[in-house]
Amino acid sequence: MNLKIPLVLSPLEEGGFVVTSPVLPELVTEGDTVEEALANVSDALAAVLEIYEDLGRPLPKNVQVEDPDSPVWFEALVVTS
Repeated sequence: MNLKIPLVLSPLEEGGFVVTSPVLPELVTEGDTVEEALANVSDALAAVLEIYEDLGRPLPKNVQVEDPDSPVWFEALVVTS
């Protein structure tokens, strides 16, 4: 299954970052660095997918990529020193 999920990366006052998604409000994770926070998204998404499946809830249509062979627009955050 291919999914395209918008993410919001927000700095925390006490340090570190939190990642949320406007289309999957259950997706919340954090990390001490940008890289760590983004790496934790996979585990958080797996937990959200399990919750949706357990509840019999469909994912929002706009996160599902219909044709996995077609191009998908995405943005990536590249952190440089």
